[in-house]
Amino acid sequence: MRSPLAPLVPAIPIGIAFCLDQRWINVMGVRTPDQSLITNAQAWIGFGTAFAVGWLLHRQVDLLRLIERRWLPHFLLAVVLILISFVLAGVMLSAPGAPKLPVSFATLRLASAILYAPAIWIATFAAIGLALRFMSGFSPTRRYLADASYWLYLIHMPIVMALQVALSQLDWPGLIKFTIILAVAIPVMLASYHLLVRFTFIGVVLNGRRAEKRVLPHGGIATA
Repeated sequence: MRSPLAPLVPAIPIGIAFCLDQRWINVMGVRTPDQSLITNAQAWIGFGTAFAVGWLLHRQVDLLRLIERRWLPHFLLAVVLILISFVLAGVMLSAPGAPKLPVSFATLRLASAILYAPAIWIATFAAIGLALRFMSGFSPTRRYLADASYWLYLIHMPIVMALQVALSQLDWPGLIKFTIILAVAIPVMLASYHLLVRFTFIGVVLNGRRAEKRVLPHGGIATA
């Protein structure tokens, strides 16, 4: 973690997984575990590595401060890699109907995997650094959204897909459809969290028991 090359280390496993998947292109990202009840290996590698790194960094304040100090170079490099990935994705998606490219599709896919895997982790480090640098103070709103985020992740797909189907027949610009889907889906999902999860055993299972505040004799507040 003390090396500037730290984001490249957790990128290696998922980068190898991308390279070994002959059908992978970068618009797919990490293959989501939504095709069967058995999680695919790529999801295990990508999301498992993220979980492991987060678990190892938990309460490692000195190491987190390193990430905080490097937020700007991580952010700039992440933007560059993401833009390159977008360009490569466009070239790869247009390859079947485009004139013959100077390099093979396999070479483009390999280059895309080599760039996309570090982009994931450099962007992750940038997001952590930005949060530590600019959002370290306590915010009830951010705390609430953090508590709700896992539930929203679990239930978002059927809601978003239903809205996509509902808007698919409308000849509207994609950005407008995207905005409408967000504007409808997020309040619905937050309402379901507040009414069905936050104060129930489901919330305890997903996030653990919420801290209870109590007033100390000298007037302060403690959490238990």
